[in-house]
Amino acid sequence: MALHISDDMLAEIRNAADIVEMISARVYLKKAGKDFVGLCPFHSEKTPSFTVSQGKQIFYCFGCGAGGNIFNFLMRYDGVSFPEAVQAVARHYGISLPEKNMSPEQKKQASEREHLLALNHRVMQFYKNILLKDSRGQGARQYLKQRGMDRQIIERFNLGYVPEGWDNLIRFLRKSRVSMEMAEKAGLIAPKKQKGYYDRFRNRIIFPIVDISGQVIAFGGRVMDDSKPKYLNSPETPVYHKGRTLYGIHEAREQCRSRGCVFIVEGYFDLLVMHQHGLKNTVATLGTALTRDHIRRLSRAAGSGDKKAYLVFDSDEAGINAAKRTIGAFLEESMEAAVVLLPEGHDPDSYLFEHGPEAFDRLAQGAPSLFEFLIENTIAAHGKSVEGKVRVMGEIAPVLAEISDPVARSLYTRHLTESLGVDESAVLEKVRETRDKPSARSKRPGESKLSEGKGPEKGPAAREPLQDRLEVQVVAMMIQNPESIAEVEERNILDYFEDPGLQALGKLVSRQLKQEQAGVSGMLNHVEDEQQRRLLASFMMEDACWGRESCALLLSQFVQCKQRRKNDLLEQIRAAEQSNDNELLTKLLSKKQKQAAGRR
Repeated sequence: MALHISDDMLAEIRNAADIVEMISARVYLKKAGKDFVGLCPFHSEKTPSFTVSQGKQIFYCFGCGAGGNIFNFLMRYDGVSFPEAVQAVARHYGISLPEKNMSPEQKKQASEREHLLALNHRVMQFYKNILLKDSRGQGARQYLKQRGMDRQIIERFNLGYVPEGWDNLIRFLRKSRVSMEMAEKAGLIAPKKQKGYYDRFRNRIIFPIVDISGQVIAFGGRVMDDSKPKYLNSPETPVYHKGRTLYGIHEAREQCRSRGCVFIVEGYFDLLVMHQHGLKNTVATLGTALTRDHIRRLSRAAGSGDKKAYLVFDSDEAGINAAKRTIGAFLEESMEAAVVLLPEGHDPDSYLFEHGPEAFDRLAQGAPSLFEFLIENTIAAHGKSVEGKVRVMGEIAPVLAEISDPVARSLYTRHLTESLGVDESAVLEKVRETRDKPSARSKRPGESKLSEGKGPEKGPAAREPLQDRLEVQVVAMMIQNPESIAEVEERNILDYFEDPGLQALGKLVSRQLKQEQAGVSGMLNHVEDEQQRRLLASFMMEDACWGRESCALLLSQFVQCKQRRKNDLLEQIRAAEQSNDNELLTKLLSKKQKQAAGRR
């Protein structure tokens, strides 16, 4: 579905936006000459190849080939459509979008995300007002006070409360003339079995869940007694995906960057207490295990240098099994991981109030690595008898098999053999068996579906060779020196292109760069093919010096090359005729006909 606004309006939005500002909210960027670089958020890498040009307002990864303008970045990183990306940028910079020339259905689709976010914000204020100003919130205020929550942290994270009852929010929404269908889509209410709706959250402390840009995308609720379930989160919605979301990331981002590390906790209150005690580089998972997407986003937020994640979670079986699955992902993202072991009976909440942040920091400094923790925990569970060692090997070998870096895998294997007192070759054989199993191969980090259901992407060097490198150079020249476009058109150069994709790209460049409002970034909005967009972005990132003489030389070479190919083809046709090779002759004549058709 296309967003029906003019190119002039798109240009206004692009010109108002700063691509560095918007991307750096999600990826740590470092100045490198006139550009900014960072670790690519779309594939695993240890050396930054992701480049953002502030002057050209585009991004390009020299590793995987991903590239485009700010709209393309948001579409891919946030998982939104083009209209939603345009709206997000417009909203960020206070630009109102016109709705004319859009059908009612298009208006409905284009504005759904905006409506959901606006509704969530309004509901957040509703819950917050009950907690802070309504007599019905007195019990909740007392509960938070007993838990040590100060007013500043409550207001900073916009905590709220909803009293007992099935329709507190529904009555508010009806009074505000909000449709029940939209409220259901936002996950705020649920349908009854018979007819009507009821509030999803009842008699709970409410925690708004906010994305990296500060938008309220969902809610979590916690009871104040022993009722079940203790925690209740919003279901997944068009604006909320728990596998990509971390509670508190909008508040923790800058501290993660400045400190080069992040604490990962499991509960809302754990996070609030961590922040209240000055440990503001803390995020929390949302009722789900830590995912590869979580780790990559944290790694990009923490920067491109040495960085570390501290896992602060319960040492139960579920937590341990979840930790096993993250080792490979942490290694892929060049992020060290350690486990903060709290004394028995404590969680971050109770420990910090009892012992303070200094004691917690000392625990973190002495925290074992994630792999050391898993080995020690597994040995403690099974012992070092012969049977115990076999069980330990059986549980740890799949973890080692998940590690794609052979050096890291070798070092961890040695650590395991030393801990168990077994022969290293036996462990290596067990790991090799595990890696050779089809189920293990399908899950290896380097081969698994890490992003948008696709494996690691091929960069420019890995693309199939284009039919004619001179055609590539001509298009690049047109972008890097728009003054050459006049001669390209005068000599009908594009009509001689044999690659239809490059020909279409060249014509787009010629057409767009002649429009005053269209800069190089604007052209990317008109390219739907992913490979063409990557190629175009790679051309834009180059700073080749195309003087008048070099342009003329390239065009002359191009014409001469095409003439030679034409002559060669005619010679081949004559030879085929003389040898009575009708099959070859048919192919050659078809090729000649296609060349002629391309120049009409």
